[in-house]
This record gives sequence, structure tokens and C-alpha cells, in this order.
Amino acid sequence: MSSDVFISYSTVDKLFADAVCHKLESSNIRCWIAPRDIHPSEDWAEAIINALERSRMLVLVFSSNSNRSPQVRREIERAVSKGLGILPFRIEDVPLSKSLEYFISAQHWLDAMTGDMDVHLSHLCDCVRALLGPVPSTSVQEAAPAATLSAPAPLVASPAPAKSTLPVHQLAAVETALAKILGPIAKLLVKRAAPRSTSLHDLVTQLAEEIKSEPDRQRFLGIARSL
Repeated sequence: MSSDVFISYSTVDKLFADAVCHKLESSNIRCWIAPRDIHPSEDWAEAIINALERSRMLVLVFSSNSNRSPQVRREIERAVSKGLGILPFRIEDVPLSKSLEYFISAQHWLDAMTGDMDVHLSHLCDCVRALLGPVPSTSVQEAAPAATLSAPAPLVASPAPAKSTLPVHQLAAVETALAKILGPIAKLLVKRAAPRSTSLHDLVTQLAEEIKSEPDRQRFLGIARSL
């Protein structure tokens, strides 16, 4: 069964991983997570590979535990080799190990180290939706045992995305400017915001709201003003 998100984590952080899974699935984003989605008779390594092949992106619950986990490192390496987008959800402020830095140092981080975890989880859902684009109209119950889920809200098919009226060279320039701040997620944020923008100024204003750090926001606006 295909899924939207493969959740990679250290077993020590299972409480956090389960919270991520519950929040995403309550938003009708289909998740694959071990050991829940590995059948008793299934080979563990084979199940991981199959799940990665059937997923659209990977969310990493990043901590000191996952940072030194050989299993997590293998999952990240396999995800990169298969072309999956990776979104690290950082629950602990620790430097990347060299082996993980090789794969995810340029990724946009989501920090969840302080403050209201539910707010961080809601932001994670928003970012995952932006990266995935329209979610297929398939019930999330197919991705997890029915006994563990409450009845999901009915899904409504997403309309075809509108096309931007802004020149391609302007969109590319804005994406490059935003990528200097947020990394690869900039491409998807521009793609999502462009159809709703009536001018370059409108696009830049929308994208600036995605930047949580005020210094980084002002840096982006400074670059964008020169476009």
C-alpha cells in the first residue's frame, strides 16, 4: 500500500514519532511507520525498502538518538537514493553527525525544541502538504489498522492548481532568493504561492510570511527588492 510520508526515527523517540504520525494522519496524510506497518511474517529490511519505494517523502524525527542511529542513517541514504524529499523535524538541538550531514545538511529544518508541540506539529502538517501538493482522495484508514484510528473526515478531491501569471524568470529569481534562506523547500513554496499572487510584490510578501526568523525574513526581502 502506498503512503505519503515515511516516518524515520530512533526507537527511543517513539513517543514523538507516534505524535507526528497521529497528527499527519488526522490531517488525512497517509503515513508509514515501523513497527506498526510491518506484518509479523515480513522481513524487516525488505519492509523498509518496500515502504520507501511506495512513499512520496520522508519525515525525520531528529534528535541525538536518531543522529547516531545506524538504522536511521540507512533509511536516509535509501530515501536519497530513491529521490524522496526529506523534511527533518528537530526535537533536540544537536549538531548533525557527519554521515547524516552528507545527506541532509542543505534541507530546511523544522524546529520543535521549545514551545507548544501541537503548534509545531500543525506547522509540520502545513509543510508536508506544501511538499506533497494535492493529497490523493484515498482514505487514510488504508494506511493504518482501523482499530488505531478514529473515523477520518471525508476527503474532497482537490481542484486542478491554477497557473501563475508571473514571468518564469521572476519566479526563478524569487525561488533562488528564498532557497538561500530555506533550502530546497523554496521550490515548493513558490509553486504554491505563485498562482495566488497578482504581482511580484504580492508573491514576495506571501513567501516572507513562511520565514519564521525575523533576520532571515529581512534578508530575503532585501534580496527580493533587488529583483
